[in-house]
Parts: sequence; C-alpha cells; structure tokens
Amino acid sequence: MPVVRDLRVLLRLRDFRSLLTVRLLSQAADGVYQVALATYVVFSPEKQTSAASIASAMAVLLLPYSVVGPFAGVLLDRWRRRQVFLYGNLLRAALACGTGVLIVAQVPDWLFYASALSVTAVNRFVLAGLAASLPRVVGPDRLVTANALSPTAGTLAATAGGGLAFLLRLVAEDSDALVVLLGAVLYLGAALISLRLAIGLLGPDHEPGVRHPSVPEGMALTVRGMAEGLRHLSGRRDAARALTAMTLMRFCYGALFVMLLMLCRYAWSRTEAEGLAWLGLAVGVSGAGFFTAAVITPGAVDRLGTRGWITACAAGSAVLVPALGLFFAPGPMLAAAFVLGLATQGAKISTDTVVQSQVDDDFRGRVFSVYDVLFNVAFVAAAGTASLMLPPDGKSVVLVLSVAVLYAVTAIGMARRERDGRRFT
Repeated sequence: MPVVRDLRVLLRLRDFRSLLTVRLLSQAADGVYQVALATYVVFSPEKQTSAASIASAMAVLLLPYSVVGPFAGVLLDRWRRRQVFLYGNLLRAALACGTGVLIVAQVPDWLFYASALSVTAVNRFVLAGLAASLPRVVGPDRLVTANALSPTAGTLAATAGGGLAFLLRLVAEDSDALVVLLGAVLYLGAALISLRLAIGLLGPDHEPGVRHPSVPEGMALTVRGMAEGLRHLSGRRDAARALTAMTLMRFCYGALFVMLLMLCRYAWSRTEAEGLAWLGLAVGVSGAGFFTAAVITPGAVDRLGTRGWITACAAGSAVLVPALGLFFAPGPMLAAAFVLGLATQGAKISTDTVVQSQVDDDFRGRVFSVYDVLFNVAFVAAAGTASLMLPPDGKSVVLVLSVAVLYAVTAIGMARRERDGRRFT
C-alpha cells in the first residue's frame, strides 16, 4: 500500500523519528495530566455537579490558552524550536510536580487552578512548535502522510496516556497526585529526547547579524505580529476557509463532549468509578476513530482533495450524529464517538496540510497559534452553549439536532466551489 510505503520512508528519517518521539511523550503526558485534572475537578462530587460548573472548569483551563497562544506564535518565530521543546518540557515537569503537591495539600481551588494553568500555558508553545517544525524534517511530497502520522500518533499517545491515568485512578483510591507525577515523568522524557535534535534544525532561520529579541520585546511585538499573521492568512483563502471549517467542527465536538461527559457521569452510572469507566471507554473508541482517520486520510485526499475530504467529514457527521446520538444510549453514543473521532481528525489532518503548504515558514508559528486560539475558544464556547441546553442527565434532543445542523452548514460551505473552480491541493 502507498501509505504503508510512505510511512516506512518517514520512519527511516532519524530527525522525523526524534520529533515524533518528542510529540508522543509530550502528548502522552498531556493525556495523563488532563485526566488527572478531570477526575480531580469534574468527577469529585463535591466539586462539579452540573453542566454549567463543568463548562466553568473548562473555561478556566482552556481560555488562558487563547491568551498565551498569540504570544507563543510571535516568540516561536524568534526562538529556536528545539530549545522550546527542551526547556518547555522541563518546565512542565517541574510545574506538574508542583500541582501534585498542591493536590496532596488540599489547597484552595484558585491556587490549584493557577498551577494547572501554568502547565497548560506552556503546552501552547510546545504544540505550536511541533506543528511548525514538521516541514523541516520531511519533504513536501510526503507532508500529507507526515501530517496523518504525526499529529494523529500524538492524539493516540494522549489517549493512551489518558487511559493509563484512568486505570491508575480506578485501581488506587486518592491517586490524583500520583497520576500528575506520572505526567511529570513523561514530560521529562520528552525534554531528554529533544536533545537528539540539532539546535538549528527546526528553525526558524534568522539572517546573520539579526539580534534575537528579548522576551519583553517579543511580548511588545505580539499585536503587530498577530496582525501580520492574520494578514498573511487572509491572502491564502484556501487556508482561511479550512481553518474556519475546522473551528466550526471543533465547536460541534466540544458541545457533544460535554453532553457525553454528563451522560457518563449521571445517566449511565451510579458511582464515580462507573462514570470514569464509561468515559474512559468513550475516549478509547474515539481514539480508534483518530487512528482510522490517519490510515484513510492520505488516500481520501488523493481522491477528493483536502477540501473534498473536509466536506465529506462534516457531511458524514451531520447525518450520523442525530442517527446515533438521539438514542442517548451507550452503544449508539460510542459509535458516534468513533465517527466524530474519525471525522474530526480527518478534517484536522487536511487543515494542517493546507496551512503548512500555503503559509510561509516565517509565519507558521503565528498562524498555528491563531489555529490554537480558534480551537480553544470554539471548545469553551461550545461548553458554555451546551451548559445552557443540557438537562441534569445530559439528554438534549435540541443540542444533538443543533450540532447536526452546524455540521451540515460547514459541509455546504466547504462544498461551494471557488469562482475559478480550483480545489485545495
């Protein structure tokens, strides 16, 4: 198979393997850390008892990403990306250890959130840097396959890390701090693996004699840098359209995620452990969808183009979400989780490829930071919207139908041809 052949070629590239390993360890640690936070904040009965409170927790955890994101892009276009992976993961390991101490000490919630937000803020630099670095270790002819393998493998690693955290949480009572420390170990491993990459390999390239700005100077350049990145993106309509579609699909995914969480916690279970088991199973099934997307997306893009594949993912979701979700039963909802995992990751692979192909290297950090901002704002907005629509047991026909309509609108928007008849390449 062409995909298998391309994967073998990619995995023979030493620098690609090293970058992929950094991603796998980093995102596995993210999965561990996020599940630790979810079980500590959401599944503790005395802390979170409604969709509104869950949405509030998501906002606290995700909105700061949107604040840090633009600054991450401006600085990533000036800092060595390899150094970001090294020092960023070392810092996250230290901060995660601090979070574990705070959990054991049972400090006030605001202090716990401050520690958690510090870890997730650094995450913006690492993830944006990984996306911007990928074209530096693979050729343009295999960029689609690399985008299918690398981000999807990272998502699967996060899923595996989350699964490990779920398992540890289920077998050991009061193990939230231990789970956080496991995440810290994985962050440390990612930092050490990054040392295998040459300092200047991942860019960005700087002209000789050009002074690197200090952090305060970089912060001062943020507004201008974001304006330049947006202006650069506005001149690349295919990339802008793909980002818009991906943002809408992320909103849909976020709304359905909150509904699924409520179903797991209240409709399908009587105990915290049972609810965690259902959620862990749903995350695993969704991860299988991510994996399937990685396998089939390169071939689908060859046949349909990136715009056609994004359209197909959105259209399929528009049909299958109500067909499966309106039962509000575990079996159909797990099938829906698989479909959404496939559709969301398939669209993301295509969007990543369009942005990487059309955005100049000097602007990739800024544009991918915009990408991250849109992702997180869409998810938080979806959680807030879902909190207004969901009843205590999580069963909302209106929410399911509204999401299906939004998927359909996305598919229709992507299906509209440009006036010159071109499709994404």
